[in-house]
Amino acid sequence: MSIGPRDPQVCDVLIEAGWVVPVVPRGVVLADHAVAVRDGAVIGIHPIAEARELYLPAEHVKRPDAALIPGLINGHTHNPMTLMRGVADDLPLMTWLNDHIWPIEGRIIGTDMVADGVTLAIAEMLRGGTTTCNENYFFPDVQAQVYKRHGFRAVVGLPVIDFPTAWAKDDDEYFDKARQVHDQWLGDPLIGTAFAPHAPYTVKDSSFERMAMLAEQLDIPVHCHVHETQGEVDDAMSATGLRPLARLDRLGVVSERLIAVHMTAVDDADIALCADKGVSVVHCPESNLKLASGFCPVARLQEAGINIAIGTDGAASNNDLDMFGEMRTAALLAKAVAGDATALQAGDALYAATMGGALAMGLAERVGSIECGKRADLVCVDLGALETQPIYHVLSQLVYSTGRQHVTDVWIDGVAKLRSRVLVDMDLDAIVANARSWGARISNA
Repeated sequence: MSIGPRDPQVCDVLIEAGWVVPVVPRGVVLADHAVAVRDGAVIGIHPIAEARELYLPAEHVKRPDAALIPGLINGHTHNPMTLMRGVADDLPLMTWLNDHIWPIEGRIIGTDMVADGVTLAIAEMLRGGTTTCNENYFFPDVQAQVYKRHGFRAVVGLPVIDFPTAWAKDDDEYFDKARQVHDQWLGDPLIGTAFAPHAPYTVKDSSFERMAMLAEQLDIPVHCHVHETQGEVDDAMSATGLRPLARLDRLGVVSERLIAVHMTAVDDADIALCADKGVSVVHCPESNLKLASGFCPVARLQEAGINIAIGTDGAASNNDLDMFGEMRTAALLAKAVAGDATALQAGDALYAATMGGALAMGLAERVGSIECGKRADLVCVDLGALETQPIYHVLSQLVYSTGRQHVTDVWIDGVAKLRSRVLVDMDLDAIVANARSWGARISNA
């Protein structure tokens, strides 16, 4: 029997908001609209009065002072390192890595550390409106299990590096384990995989060539720190006569699969190469500022047509997983670097933090915008607070005035993860206590 035009359709959730910001089309804001969700997917976007006639929801959420946006996508992070938040601050990158982070990791890294760090990160990200992350750390098998258990969307990195770690002892083991993790999670609706070579200066030519071939066969991205500092580029030129990106291109890595993270030290040839090959760049402004790594020329990348995503990097170099803060910093920094107040406007920053990440990670058909047929990864942001008044332009307000403290509700695949600022199915007190325990252990290690 067909459904008549006025017969309401059953749906799981109907979310009414003062504004719906679908992100696609870019810059659109729909006042007094509602989004209907069934079986984890968006099935309708309508004016509120019309939606009330069209749907019979099992749950009806009314947020008249809120903006409903797609879940934010953290394009680059090392979430187990949340347990090392603040352990070694105010240091340059290589001193931070060689003298502090890697020695600490050598003492504590393992399955428990990875599982507990990811759990802490999930709670922090949900409270800040992030629903998807692009992970780059060891023990991706453990990461995937924890993300799946909490119903969080993630692409877990399959690490490759030129020295033995607690995860793998040599090249063959890194690649064998990568294939095992990929095969285990192949086709999972929440968990994806990507190769995660650490950086050009820690991965040999033969590994990059092997990775490029396998990434093509497995149809997965390659997620790598590239041109993070000028020193990295200078050292590569001295050692090989090639800029790191040019070397990666020679080895077959530079393609639409490459997610190039940081990209602070780039010239016109680097930008042209990325544009020509369809590379996505993940901009991590706060980590780059804190480590004095340099400034990604976002406006120039934009002008070249390069897809830009935004990431926090790890909490050991940021020191948070706050994508609202990252959007604001990205937008402001882009203007200062370009000398142009119109660079990376508010709508562009929100796009980079949602669809930009989805495009980079190969998830654009599923998430990154509020569109019918896409998964219902949704976030309500309260714009009724004193700090957000008055409201002239919702996109500007989201990027320049609001913060993660204004996130009230979060859904992933249509399942509530945060309700009225309270985490669903996560024990906040236990997570905090466990993080403090790790802090004492790391301090005394």
